[in-house]
Amino acid sequence: MTREEKAKIIEELSGKFQSTGYFYFTDAAGMTVAEVNNFRRKCFESGIEYRVIKNTLIKKALETVDADLSSLNDEVLKGFSGVLFADQDSASAPAKLIKKFKKEDQADRPKLKGASIEYDLFIGEEHLDTLAKLKSKNELIGEVIGLLQSPAKNVISSLQSGGQTLSGLLQTLSER
Repeated sequence: MTREEKAKIIEELSGKFQSTGYFYFTDAAGMTVAEVNNFRRKCFESGIEYRVIKNTLIKKALETVDADLSSLNDEVLKGFSGVLFADQDSASAPAKLIKKFKKEDQADRPKLKGASIEYDLFIGEEHLDTLAKLKSKNELIGEVIGLLQSPAKNVISSLQSGGQTLSGLLQTLSER
């Protein structure tokens, strides 16, 4: 690979790391070619970009990011590294995909090495369940709106039911 090609890859990765705060690092060492191809296909079908890139190029690209991602360099970027990029609407999609792939293929690979969610770091396989349960921004906004509407709905429904009870009581009294 020439210097120009490496510079182009680093520039492209830098743009990806800066434009999205949602990326996952995996270790797919030990997977067969068929398993890797199957994993790539599932990533493509889910709208997730999966790339295998040399660790040195990833490190150079991460140096250009404004956020402090230095702990990724030391702990995560060793051995075989694949990067999963997710869009903002589905930050938990890569974690769900990894879990689903492991379950369907009864494999222990790919392993989650680390993830960045809005530049907050999750390092290690033990965070896979937590990352898979993350809600999207729209889901969280919907929950907050629902919580804010709940007290108003309760007041309105109690007033409406109270009005019906009162009219029923008056009607009963007038009939006597």
